[in-house]
Amino acid sequence: MSEKAEPSNRYLVKSLVHAARILDAFESPGDVLRLRDVVTRTGFNKGMCFRLIYTLHECGFLDKVGENHYRLASEVRRRRLYRIGYAAQGQHSSFDREVREGLQRAAEREQVELITVDNRYQPKIALRNADFLIREHVDLVIEFQSDEVIASAIASKYLEANIPFIAIDIPHPGGVYFGANNYKAGLLAGRYLGRWAKKSWDGEPEEILLIELQRAGSLPQARIRGIMAGIEETIRIPETCRSISIDGDGQFQTALERVRKHLRTSKSKRILVGAANDSSALGALRAFEEAGRANDCVVVGQNAEQEARAEMRTPRSRLIASVGYFPEKYGDGLLKLAFDILAGKATSPAVFTNHQVISPENVDHFYPNDSLLSMRLPA
Repeated sequence: MSEKAEPSNRYLVKSLVHAARILDAFESPGDVLRLRDVVTRTGFNKGMCFRLIYTLHECGFLDKVGENHYRLASEVRRRRLYRIGYAAQGQHSSFDREVREGLQRAAEREQVELITVDNRYQPKIALRNADFLIREHVDLVIEFQSDEVIASAIASKYLEANIPFIAIDIPHPGGVYFGANNYKAGLLAGRYLGRWAKKSWDGEPEEILLIELQRAGSLPQARIRGIMAGIEETIRIPETCRSISIDGDGQFQTALERVRKHLRTSKSKRILVGAANDSSALGALRAFEEAGRANDCVVVGQNAEQEARAEMRTPRSRLIASVGYFPEKYGDGLLKLAFDILAGKATSPAVFTNHQVISPENVDHFYPNDSLLSMRLPA
């Protein structure tokens, strides 16, 4: 039950609202709590909690376990049906698709009404979608859009409408951040590139090519800083080694065209390529292949998207790794965070996902079912 309704609606029966808060303290059907656990989770005083728990037990809503423990009765629904808006990034990448599908599965399981709109990777559409979700009177919004320039405008709309929101991967003022630990993810990629260069090129690359995503702003740019720091940790970069930055805009075609242009003037061999995401990494790799210079580079991406995983399974591919973000697991984490916010619980301003380097050696371990996924993708 959303707390914001309590003081404003004179028709609410407060004792029932308080009872609903007690039931909501049980975060899973098998959750077994003591009185003091319920006090901590609800913020009610001990006497009030005891009376409510006793009454709910007598009425059959709670089962008693042992002397002093309680759990939800099997037929009790844990939460009311929330209306949660999801503004999808809409880049038509497997990352966006997996976030969306995972969130839909979690919403169905948790009996949440999920209202989904598509930002189509376009700022104007993202702004219109924010207005639409506000008109729909959703309880909370999960916002996934990649333009730092409009983040403040979107945030302002939700804050003015008194709607809490979660921002995926790109910080929005006043929202709870959920997503990448960007510097750490970049550091993992840089270390992997550096170790590869140390083993295969005696630690002497001639060029470091960084494919950025400038529109996303300062926080994702930390991936690029992390990549450089990781390389510098593992090898001593030669003074003659050039460091070049190119804005790939997070898209395959843009990265392809801009790296293709760069290669017309660059004669370097032994090029380490670190990209802000897998779409950029694959675009850069394609440019090297078109130029007949694939062996001049090794590439590490970010996200470990399905397309990158397929490339890593290709024999002798120069995409040697990608840092995994596991978007297929975002849904569960996002809804848990949403429920905590709606219940008025204290939440961290930033919730980071876990990262793991995915390489040709371990991709089948982490993603053994990719062949099944590829069978159901549209041609």
